[in-house]
Amino acid sequence: MRGSGTVVQDNRSKAWMFLWWENGKRKSKSLGQHPNRTSAWRSAKPLRDELESQPKPKLKEEVPKQKKEPEESNAVTVNSLVESYREEKMPRRASTRAGYNSWFDNHIIPVWGEHVISDVQARPVEMWLKSLELSPKSRSHIRGLLNTLWDFAMWRGDVPVQRNPMELVTVTGCTKRLRKPRSLTVAEFHKFIQKMNQPFHTIAMLCVCFGLRISEALALKWCDVDWLNGSLNVERGIVRQIVDDAKTDNSETVMHVGPELLDVLKAWKQGTEFPGLDDWMFASPAQLGRLPWSYKQAWRAYKNASAAAGIGHISTHTMRHTYRAWLDAAGTKLAVQQKLMRHADIRTTMNTYGDVVTDEMQVAASKVAGLALNGL
Repeated sequence: MRGSGTVVQDNRSKAWMFLWWENGKRKSKSLGQHPNRTSAWRSAKPLRDELESQPKPKLKEEVPKQKKEPEESNAVTVNSLVESYREEKMPRRASTRAGYNSWFDNHIIPVWGEHVISDVQARPVEMWLKSLELSPKSRSHIRGLLNTLWDFAMWRGDVPVQRNPMELVTVTGCTKRLRKPRSLTVAEFHKFIQKMNQPFHTIAMLCVCFGLRISEALALKWCDVDWLNGSLNVERGIVRQIVDDAKTDNSETVMHVGPELLDVLKAWKQGTEFPGLDDWMFASPAQLGRLPWSYKQAWRAYKNASAAAGIGHISTHTMRHTYRAWLDAAGTKLAVQQKLMRHADIRTTMNTYGDVVTDEMQVAASKVAGLALNGL
């Protein structure tokens, strides 16, 4: 399937690449160095003209057999609708924007970009989604964005207010995980942590003791630690080296830090080159402390340590799953688990509801820290 293509910059070489889809496969061609996206897009004009001049093959039933001519002069194409959505309604959070743009540029625009929004109907969309070699969850994300585009078109008045046809699209298995989340036993965690070098040793320790997401751990600053009262303030995250708010309002919280864990943080503070109040807790020397270590570096450290420990594959999110499992093993009430995991809805934790008091949360957190530090 051919489309108008898009341009992206390679993070390592900084060269710009022209990407397009052809017969269901993504193709690419280097455009060399350019000062910005606009310049790269202009240099790709010969390639875009060549794509436009070639006949576009049609899928059997995945997309409409014939593009409908707009019935009205103001009928809007999906391509222009996406651009307007990016300007007016795109979520502010950087990581969410990056995800949306990826689905738009790599899947939706190449197939549906030249069609008017009224062409995007339930049956052809469902057939097209089934043809994609993606996980059910990924196909569900694409359906969700098409649903959002339809709502946006109705909100703008491009189409009459009606039932959104994307509500009729079914994506089988979208709620099922392809890989079961893994939690470590206490013995496995200690094998793993012994193979971790600093600062990733302390990063993993914080993640398993507080259930932090890796984006939250990397975004910590020394000013977030209240040494006198024994607490840690979680208020931001960093994704692709872009600092943003925490994932949700519930993610922003003040967490209790026991004396033993405070000693771990003090030891790392004494060993880091960047111990200032406003410094990143895990500042990268390669960035002269201006940014923390990146997710890719943390992921690589986790991968190498798990291989050296012989415990099999784990991800950075394994620490958060382990925290949840250890809370359960410590006999923590489900309502307390919900608060400690910082879930907005207890159903995300385990379909149960209850009240929480602060000292219960401190006791539960201390038990998990004891498992991580002492194996007790």
